[in-house]
Amino acid sequence: MPACTLTPSLQGNALQSVQPDACINELQRVALQPRAWLGCGDHFWLSACYNTPMQLNLLAICVGNTSTRLGAFVDGDLVHRCRIDNAKRDAIVAGLQETATHLRETKDAMAVIASVRPEISDWISSHVKDRLKLKPIRVEQDLRIPIGRQLDPEAIVGEDRLLNAAAAYDVLQQACVVVDAGTAITVDFVDGAGTYHGGAIVPGAQMMLRSMHEGTALLPSVEWKRPEEPIGHNSVQAMRSGVYHGVRGLVRELVEQYAEISGAFPMVVVTGGDAETLFEGFDLVDRVVPDLSLLGVAATVRTAMEDDAGMKRGAS
Repeated sequence: MPACTLTPSLQGNALQSVQPDACINELQRVALQPRAWLGCGDHFWLSACYNTPMQLNLLAICVGNTSTRLGAFVDGDLVHRCRIDNAKRDAIVAGLQETATHLRETKDAMAVIASVRPEISDWISSHVKDRLKLKPIRVEQDLRIPIGRQLDPEAIVGEDRLLNAAAAYDVLQQACVVVDAGTAITVDFVDGAGTYHGGAIVPGAQMMLRSMHEGTALLPSVEWKRPEEPIGHNSVQAMRSGVYHGVRGLVRELVEQYAEISGAFPMVVVTGGDAETLFEGFDLVDRVVPDLSLLGVAATVRTAMEDDAGMKRGAS
């Protein structure tokens, strides 16, 4: 199966199959089209860089716990993306160079970084500035992610969770649950007004398998992959089946609980490195969007552009 087989459709809840070169899908196009001029307000340096109507040209960088996602947006379309293991620094550098080549012929390109690993994003930022000659913009430090928040005052939420929530609500404009199946699995709720409430966090599939091996005397070290059948006829099969069906059951239970609290059944959007292996064909899921965090970066930049446009119009 091609890596980008599952893409979202805005014509209902069913997933549709497309070829890899068609992965720049309708959800991405709707999410990323700027709808206004970028003004020249003075509240942030980004707004002083442009004074003409433009499409979004962006190097988006999302540093996760285990891997880094890179994306090139040209005229609002995601034309290139890749995911690289955080342990492979040389590969990340090469990926940055390759991704940036897609922006060489564009005007007003920018680089925006979101991260849950500061020690990695700091050297990436230096590389972007020194080698790619782009001024790095940091999510939440320079650009606030455009999603409302109802959290405890002391809460610290990963930028990846907020970006996923912002990207999903930006397109759906209704209550939704966002599941990110990565190193850890998060199941987050966004209400119908676009407010992020938080959610639940559990170990990811590989972390579950590793904890079983490390916490017991006899269970083996197992690499994660989808089980072939529910009943495991040996320890490896049983461990994989337990993780696979356990995660699905957990997500179903949480979605139902969120629906009871909110009074309506929310749409369910899934992303993350294990999204397809865990949730392909799952009747509860409305959208599988592997690049949701990259779309969240683009939506964050676009919102800042629109805010600047409003300030410009208000000052004129």
